[in-house]
Amino acid sequence: MKTKHLAVVCIAWLWFALGAEVRAQQVSDTEFKPPVAQPAFAPGKGPVVLLDEAHFNFHTATGRYQTFADLLRRDGYVVTAAKDKFSAQTLRAGKILVIANPLHESNRENWSPPNPPAFTSEEVAAVRDWVNAGGSLLLIADHLPFPGAMENLAAAFGIRFNNGYAREPKQAPGPLTFAQSDGKLLRHPITQGRSASEAVTEVTTFTGSAFQVDRGEPILKFSADALAFMPKVFGEAITNNTAKTAIGGWLQGATLRAGKGRVAVFGEAAMFSAQLAGPNKTLMGMNAPNAKQNPQFLLNVLHWLSGLLDK
Repeated sequence: MKTKHLAVVCIAWLWFALGAEVRAQQVSDTEFKPPVAQPAFAPGKGPVVLLDEAHFNFHTATGRYQTFADLLRRDGYVVTAAKDKFSAQTLRAGKILVIANPLHESNRENWSPPNPPAFTSEEVAAVRDWVNAGGSLLLIADHLPFPGAMENLAAAFGIRFNNGYAREPKQAPGPLTFAQSDGKLLRHPITQGRSASEAVTEVTTFTGSAFQVDRGEPILKFSADALAFMPKVFGEAITNNTAKTAIGGWLQGATLRAGKGRVAVFGEAAMFSAQLAGPNKTLMGMNAPNAKQNPQFLLNVLHWLSGLLDK
């Protein structure tokens, strides 16, 4: 059994052994345009969504999150790149702030630890105060190095990330499935949607990270067997000898309230993208065959952040 388990782990982590090369070939799938049956707002009349591009972000509105931005626009949102550091003045321009996979400048070219925070203490204070005053925040931190880059901002809202790779050892290698049928996709206004036609029963993620939160409502929950692997060098092959920690019952998606504002947090970024990865242009994200409900899930997340979904 130990030999079999080791083989499964090695196969599951082959993608990460080739991580640096594959990531250089991750591009947006511009032909994937999921329909929006019932737009939440008239075109260009919805809340302004600021997509952070001031912190060496791996996902941007004209890059790997182009499909993300376009989907929101078809739902009526106004999506704009936020290219300036966070302050009370810059945040005043939007109602919803999206931060996806930021990086500290020292990790721009080398993703190996250490992975220091991407934000200054002044920026953290500005975001915290903006949310408490009524802003809505979507935090997305994939696997290493992004949880480290998000650490101080997440901590301001009682969120603690593991800076590793989250896995379900008993699930087949590849994307992770969170389904209502197995108790890992939990009941939440986001999974229910505004009507039965918007209900989501299954969400697919592409590895990512795990986190704990002091208070909040879980959405994506790991099984009791889940583990986080923490390599010392980015891209190295991961085996049973790699440092790991138990993350049973930890989360990969949740929401919380902070003052008058709202926060949604997820430990995986590709689930909200549509990408072509590697030389074979593998479908990864909302365009993947096993992620058919992910586009609606993303819209439901934004609807919750906009105040359209409540208990």
